[in-house]
Amino acid sequence: MTDQTPAVRASDAEREQAVVRLREATVEGRLTLDEFSQRMELAYAARTHDDLERVISDLPSLAAPLPTTRRRANRFTVSIFSGLDRKGRWHVARKHWVFSIFGGSDLDFRDASLEGGEATVYVVDVFGGTDLYVPEGIDVDFHGFGLFGGADEHGHEPPPRSGAPVLHVVAIAVFGGTDLWRVPAGATGKRRDLRRAARATERKR
Repeated sequence: MTDQTPAVRASDAEREQAVVRLREATVEGRLTLDEFSQRMELAYAARTHDDLERVISDLPSLAAPLPTTRRRANRFTVSIFSGLDRKGRWHVARKHWVFSIFGGSDLDFRDASLEGGEATVYVVDVFGGTDLYVPEGIDVDFHGFGLFGGADEHGHEPPPRSGAPVLHVVAIAVFGGTDLWRVPAGATGKRRDLRRAARATERKR
């Protein structure tokens, strides 16, 4: 007969602590926003200490020193009579300006990191358009104004959760359009596939 140590149940406070560690790792640039979103869901669903440990096991302790070099934060995205895509791993400054003038900009935040864990993106579309792709679990505060244009949100907006990175978006569209797409975790493919996945979550609500 062998003795098996019973699994220790995780408390709500321990789940919150794990999410805080994930947020710190995101600020440090160790996790992308999409990775944070997926791991946050696992942390809140964890039932035991072992479940929580699997979520953060590859992250150093808070006492570990931060890297001495950091990627330079991007402060501007400018598309004038042209198009510009930001995707992959990029570092978003606390204040980021987007100008799409007779052009278009695509900003994919799924693999990005936010300076300090919180950023404000100001979007100005004049005879142009901007699409922003954000993983579903991120706390997004979206405000838009359209004059002969539009500023719209797409996808499911989950209730805010403490510890999640925060992205503020302020959009002004004049004869243009700004679209925010909340992309479900794990969605892949081209831009049209991401938009289709976001719309699918709207139909399920």
